[in-house]
Amino acid sequence: MTMGRSGPFLKFLRATLQLLSERFPLTMQGVIVLLIALVALRVFGYGRMDLVVFALAVCALAIVCFSTVIVLLGGLILRHQIQHQLEMQQLLKRHTPRIKVEAGYPNETGFTLPTMPWLPLIGVSWEIVYPDAIHNRNKLSADEQYWEEEIVPQRRCKSTSITRRYTVRDVLGFSRFSWRFTQEGELLALPQSGNIKVLPLLRSLTAEDGIPDPGGNPEGDRMEIRPYVPGDSVRNIMWKVYARNRHLNVRLAERSVFHSNRTLAYLLSSPEDEAAAAVARVAVESGALGDDWLFSADGSDEPTNNIEQALELIAQSRALDGPHGYGLNNFLQQFGTQGSVHCIVFAGAEMAPWLQELRVSIARFRVRFSVVLATDGFVTEQQGSRWQRLLFSNTRTQTEDGDIARNGTARGEMSRLLTELGQLVESTLVVDRRTGYSFEGNSFDKRMTRNA
Repeated sequence: MTMGRSGPFLKFLRATLQLLSERFPLTMQGVIVLLIALVALRVFGYGRMDLVVFALAVCALAIVCFSTVIVLLGGLILRHQIQHQLEMQQLLKRHTPRIKVEAGYPNETGFTLPTMPWLPLIGVSWEIVYPDAIHNRNKLSADEQYWEEEIVPQRRCKSTSITRRYTVRDVLGFSRFSWRFTQEGELLALPQSGNIKVLPLLRSLTAEDGIPDPGGNPEGDRMEIRPYVPGDSVRNIMWKVYARNRHLNVRLAERSVFHSNRTLAYLLSSPEDEAAAAVARVAVESGALGDDWLFSADGSDEPTNNIEQALELIAQSRALDGPHGYGLNNFLQQFGTQGSVHCIVFAGAEMAPWLQELRVSIARFRVRFSVVLATDGFVTEQQGSRWQRLLFSNTRTQTEDGDIARNGTARGEMSRLLTELGQLVESTLVVDRRTGYSFEGNSFDKRMTRNA
């Protein structure tokens, strides 16, 4: 209870400290130099009348003050220029700009900033703080008159605004001036597909002669035999059998299924779902869902069968302001009752809260389920002593081929996940975004044993 009450207070305190650190004009280095200069001036300059220390302390104070004034002046001028530039862009374009990029690759946004060579001894930098997980690579233009923005998104996202934090600092590092500006405009970052080139055809099962299924429609051959009940057609009675044993039996059409083009696909969000979003993107773009499909994801209200809109739903499935709710039940409530359908669920290969929710959905809806689990490689947890695990709990783990992976899935966790899902769904497919390989879930243990 105490932790729950102190959570909002700690969040408010952290935000307050961050705001004060951005507004305070001196850096830690500047504060240290200022304190040393004041102490030296007070003790040695005035106390012992040391003229050398007095001159050095006064020079240090003058440099810190001059740097602070130049930084504040340059920051105020630059902030006014940026605000005027954004207002003019909105007036000229008369619509908010749209930036569509792909995670993991450098992309130019078209945003520029003047270099201000007339202000000496200061440097300008900025970074995108909303959406998060975006690295800036600011570079000079060909004529060295403007800074051009280049970003490298680390994860997918969709946002209707971009917040940048600008920082003006002196070359000695004594002072700085920071502020934030929010620009209206859509930023769409798609997940990086990695080495995934093709996927097996993810088709659904509905009805035709071939695979017996008691839940299907009777469209197969007349092979099912059961006792006669009132209401059965006389044409289905087996009269030859009745002549031999005086038992009325009827022959009915078998209930069976076949591969159909109708597919429901859904992307579940979780803390490590970037690989799952990449697999869903490849499935949508490559046509692995068939000809007739419907896609939705956590955080979206309206499903779609359009490729561009589906990609936007994939990018939007990563929550920026808070975790998305589990939306598969609402999706199946609307479209899972329209005949015999099959639902393909994309999820990250981790023991996440969606596992329990999916178990409830499977028990609630008469829908065939298949799960596509995505990962960024398989890792082997290094065994060691208790102190080693405590001291090096954040170290990276070794992958199968000797590379280093931060978001890989442990073999034990994958085995437990496949064991639980194998008892709930029709089939499971594991896709490795790092290598591009995919294999069925029931062959995971054999594959890991062979690779080991």
